[in-house]
Amino acid sequence: MEDFKKTLTTKEKALQLNLDDKIYGTIAEIGGGQEVASHFFKAGAASGTIAKTMSAYDMTFSDAIYGKSARYVCEDKLFKMLNREYSLLSQRLTPRAKKSHFFAFANTVETINYKKTNDGHGWLGIKFQKHPLSDPNQCIIHVSLRDNDSQWQQQLLGILGVNLIHACYYSNDPEEIILALRDNLSHDRLEIDMFQIAGPDFHHVDNRLMSLLLVKNGLTHATMFGSEGNVLQASEALYRKDILVLRGRFRPVTLVNVDMMLNGMRKFLKEDDVDRDNVIALTELTLNDLTLEGEVDETDFLDRVDLLCSLGQTVLISNYQEHYKLAAYLSKITKRNKIGIIAGVSNLERIFDESYYENLNGGILESFGRLFGSNVKLYVYPAKINGKIITVKDFKPPVHLKNLYNYFIDNDRITEVENANTEHLHIMSDDILKMIQTDESGWEEYVPRKVAEIIRKEHMFNLPFHVKSDEEEDLVNQ
Repeated sequence: MEDFKKTLTTKEKALQLNLDDKIYGTIAEIGGGQEVASHFFKAGAASGTIAKTMSAYDMTFSDAIYGKSARYVCEDKLFKMLNREYSLLSQRLTPRAKKSHFFAFANTVETINYKKTNDGHGWLGIKFQKHPLSDPNQCIIHVSLRDNDSQWQQQLLGILGVNLIHACYYSNDPEEIILALRDNLSHDRLEIDMFQIAGPDFHHVDNRLMSLLLVKNGLTHATMFGSEGNVLQASEALYRKDILVLRGRFRPVTLVNVDMMLNGMRKFLKEDDVDRDNVIALTELTLNDLTLEGEVDETDFLDRVDLLCSLGQTVLISNYQEHYKLAAYLSKITKRNKIGIIAGVSNLERIFDESYYENLNGGILESFGRLFGSNVKLYVYPAKINGKIITVKDFKPPVHLKNLYNYFIDNDRITEVENANTEHLHIMSDDILKMIQTDESGWEEYVPRKVAEIIRKEHMFNLPFHVKSDEEEDLVNQ
């Protein structure tokens, strides 16, 4: 373990694995990633670790070996590779099984093409034992390649693959594994936007937390998971979808949040360029909104996520505090499909506050070009301020930006969420949170019934435990 704590070179990592007489397995690489196995051979003593290497570049050969998938570079193809190669180890190396820790490593990768018209990315994974004769663990990652040269991308993949195999064997801490993936690689060369680990040695791991750690540690700007808590790869799950996003803290989810999504979705589905069969709704939490007193509270994070998932929501975690950054990120994935962002009237003040764009050479105009430049529309939910209901019609931008605001209104890029339940506009999540934390009577009225049941059952958000009186205990026992 001490060797793992210091950063070894890629060659040192490969050699350490080669010299470990228990670790033995297969490396299979298809597509652009043909570099991992070579590190083990160049390090020396590879016969102690490598049972077989497999390389398939042509899709016909790949399909014949591993079976067809919808796409050449996808998660399904990776799973087929891992399952086939690991099963062959078990079948053919039975005499070694009592003393070996078997593994099957695989990757399927698309590097940047000669004309540089695509984005390099790939799936890498390992199925591995930490104990002889045990069921295997499995670790899967998705990487986006940022280098503008295919040879540099291939070199990166070789280092990344060695990092993954080495970390999975020499660490039991999933966050250490995540951090080790970037050893000997500069941060701007790659983005890891999906990480999932499971198996008998990692049964305690909640992969939703792993998604959060990717963003927290700067390995990616955004990651997501489904309503069942399953980790999703964002660019695959959102590819060419019409996307509606509700941004918020959701601490806790209130009736206002639910009404914002329901009425925002009704408005979104009426758009001429939205295909209702191709729509995905997201609730987004930013890293800033998850930070309490300078630290990310993991229990608080999971509480919020559990409540959102209980309502069937797909959750996006990002470090895109500004709306234009979120819009630019989603636009790159969806291409020309529709993107709707639901925001409260109070968010307009921030969007039209020029101080937020001092880091942009083009200032507020550049930010609006990114925000509204790719089929993005802002759906504004009303607010109750000083007893008065404020809508998009009542919003007053700075005087010198009034014509700019009117331009977006007149061109239907900023619009009102209609039919909002104004009776709920007095509900403020911070007020409800205080009521929950003191168990003040009546807080359940301001959140969905299912949310109230889960908060009380799981004592979320520091809800006090209620000690039953003797009289109550007697009633329960009767």
